[in-house]
Amino acid sequence: MSSEDFEKLHEMYKHIYNDLKSMPEIAAKCRGEEKKRVVREFDEKSGEAEEVLKGMDEELLLAPSSFRNPMSTTMRMYRRDLGKLQRDMKSTDLGLGFGARGESKYGAYTAENEHSTQLQSQRALILQGTESLSRATQSIERSHRIAAETDQIGTDIIEELGEQREQLDRTRDRLIHTGENLSRSRRILRSMSRRLMTNKLLLSVIILMELAILGAVVYLKFFRK
Repeated sequence: MSSEDFEKLHEMYKHIYNDLKSMPEIAAKCRGEEKKRVVREFDEKSGEAEEVLKGMDEELLLAPSSFRNPMSTTMRMYRRDLGKLQRDMKSTDLGLGFGARGESKYGAYTAENEHSTQLQSQRALILQGTESLSRATQSIERSHRIAAETDQIGTDIIEELGEQREQLDRTRDRLIHTGENLSRSRRILRSMSRRLMTNKLLLSVIILMELAILGAVVYLKFFRK
């Protein structure tokens, strides 16, 4: 929607309506040709107002809902006010053959006004329903995306937990192997310790034997003669 075009039509309607709203009172005070002229002018300007309102309806259909909803209410008020002016003009004594024509003309305008108001209300309801359906569709699509993302996150977490379990299993196996190696090392150390003690005992025996032999030699050489 061109907001500039809508505003132009809006200003044009307000200008036409300002001209129209005083005409029923003026027509009621006039007689003869003057009344005919006022009625013709009212007829022309009322038709212009109808055309401008139709143009505003067309522009409003393309407007965003944040602007369209309040302006739809305003448009219904404009049509109601225009219909009231047409009824006011109809109620005046037109005279000079204008009564029947005026009654038919303004009755037709009033019926058209009411019909246009009903159409405008129906269009607004249809547009609101379409927007509600669109919002619901978008909400469902977002829910589907969130569900898909959640499912993907769950799959990733399960895969990550599986990898961590494998790592824990490998760590447990390494710990078991390390425990076995430590047990083997302890057995080796105990064996080496026993061998060391045995070697010390043997060395002590050998030293004692050498000392005994040395003592025997010294005794035999120096003390036994």
